[in-house]
Amino acid sequence: MRKTLALLFAVLTAPALAADLNDYPTSARADYVFGCMKANGDTRQSLEQCSCSIDVIATILPYDKYVAAETVASVTQQAGQIGGMLRNSAFAQDALNELRRAQAEAQVRCF
Repeated sequence: MRKTLALLFAVLTAPALAADLNDYPTSARADYVFGCMKANGDTRQSLEQCSCSIDVIATILPYDKYVAAETVASVTQQAGQIGGMLRNSAFAQDALNELRRAQAEAQVRCF
């Protein structure tokens, strides 16, 4: 009886766990793949590699951290006071480091 209940619990909670791992909106994944493909030759192979890459990143970084890191990456490229302030903040550095680690892992697994 306990084994049956444990198995039933595992089966019923599995879809929720899968949904938690796939918390990136389709538009965010598509945007990443589009940009990645442009940088990697717009080939069928780059489609496969870039799709793999965002999937790996999504397993490492929750979507809210991904958005924060991408925002930091974009703003820190801007010249001026705001870009400079963000470049020097510990939060920004931590966010960028997390994103870079996820991207490096994706590079190893997918390219």
